[in-house]
Amino acid sequence: MNYILFDDSNRNNLLPFTFTRPVADIRVGIMTLRQKWEFFLKQKTYSITEKYLSKKFPLNIEDDNTLINGSVFPSLQLVNEIKALGKDETLYYDGKIIAFRTGREMSEKFQIPRGKSTNSKQNVKFLSALWQIFTLNPWAVNEDFILITGGRKSQPLSDTNFVTGNKNLIFLEEGAKAEYTFLNTTGGPIYIGKNAEIMEGSKIRGPFALCEHSIIKMDAKIYSGTTIGPWSKAGGEINNSVIFGFSNKAHDGFLGNSVLGEWCNIGADTNVSNLKNTYDHVKLWSYSQQRFVDTGEQFCGLMLADHSKTGINTMFNTGTVVGVNANIFGDGYQRNYIPSFSWGGPQGYKKFNLQKAFQVAEAVFKRRNRIFDDTEKEILTHLYNDIRYVKK
Repeated sequence: MNYILFDDSNRNNLLPFTFTRPVADIRVGIMTLRQKWEFFLKQKTYSITEKYLSKKFPLNIEDDNTLINGSVFPSLQLVNEIKALGKDETLYYDGKIIAFRTGREMSEKFQIPRGKSTNSKQNVKFLSALWQIFTLNPWAVNEDFILITGGRKSQPLSDTNFVTGNKNLIFLEEGAKAEYTFLNTTGGPIYIGKNAEIMEGSKIRGPFALCEHSIIKMDAKIYSGTTIGPWSKAGGEINNSVIFGFSNKAHDGFLGNSVLGEWCNIGADTNVSNLKNTYDHVKLWSYSQQRFVDTGEQFCGLMLADHSKTGINTMFNTGTVVGVNANIFGDGYQRNYIPSFSWGGPQGYKKFNLQKAFQVAEAVFKRRNRIFDDTEKEILTHLYNDIRYVKK
C-alpha cells in the first residue's frame, strides 16, 4: 500500500509552523506526527501539501493509495481500521475525514471517493491549534516513550545521577550521556536520545524528551511536558515547551508553554511571559482569521517559527506569535504578533533583506553539518514574496 499524509484545513490553524512544513512534520512528543505514522505503518509516507513545499516533501501516487489526515495522532487500533478500508472507502470521526483509499486518478485530483463510508470506533485526536503542540505534549511523550522503548533495554544510567521515582522510566539510547543530574520520573518518563547529553547540575522532571544529538547545558531547570528536538541546545529554565529541532535556547532565561521551530536561536537572558497579570485566558494571533483568538488557556508563551532569532535580553509578552525568519531585538516588550522577515524590535521593524537571510541560514546550517540548498531557498523566497503574511 502507498500511504500519503495530507494537509486539511487544520494547516491554516497551525501557521506559522506550517509555513515551512506539512502538518505531519510537526513534533509533538518524542516524534513528529509523520514519524508516528511511519512507526505504525512500517514504511515511508508521502505528502499532499502546499505546492511550494512539494519539492522538499514529495508526493508519490500509485494505482492503489491510502490517504491519511496528517493532523491525526495514530494508534494501533486506528491504523488497523485504516488498513481494513476497501477500495474507494472512507473513514470518518465526528464528521472529519481520517483516511480514504482510492486509485491513481482520484488521488491526483485529491477527491473523496463516493464509495462506502464508516465512522471510527476509536477516540481520535487531531492537532488543530497552535497551543495544542505544548498542551498535548506531556501525553504524547508518554505515548511515544511506550512505543519507542517497548521490548528494548536502556543503556545503563551512571550512578552519579540522583533519581526520584521509578528508574525504569528513564531510557538512554546508544551514546547518551548524563552525569551528576537530578532526574524525577514521578510525573512521567525521561527519554534521552542517541548521542544526546545532559550536563551536570541539571534538574529534569518527566515526562521529558531529549532527542538525538541534543544537549542540556549545565544547571538547567526543565519541567514536565518538555521536548527538546534533535540537534538542539537548551539551558536556563524551560516549562512545558517544544523545540522542533536544530535550534538553540542555550542560556539563562525563562521559556514556558512555548513552541520553537527549527533553526531558531534564543539570545542569552531572553524571557517569555506565559501568564497574564490578570490571570485571564491568553489570546494568540490567528493567521487564518487575521485577528487574536482566545486559546482558552491560562498559560501560553511564545510561538517562534523557523529561522527566527532573538537578541540578548529580549522580552516577550504573554501569547506572542513570531513568523518565519524574523530577527528580534531591542529594549522593552515585543509586540504580540511579529510578521515573517521582520528585523527590529519595539522601536520599529523593517523587512529583513532576503539575501542576508540566506547568508545567515547558510552559516547556521553549516554549524549542524547541513547544506542550505536551493530547495530551502525557494521555500523562503516564496514566503518572502507572499504579502498576505509578511505584513499584518
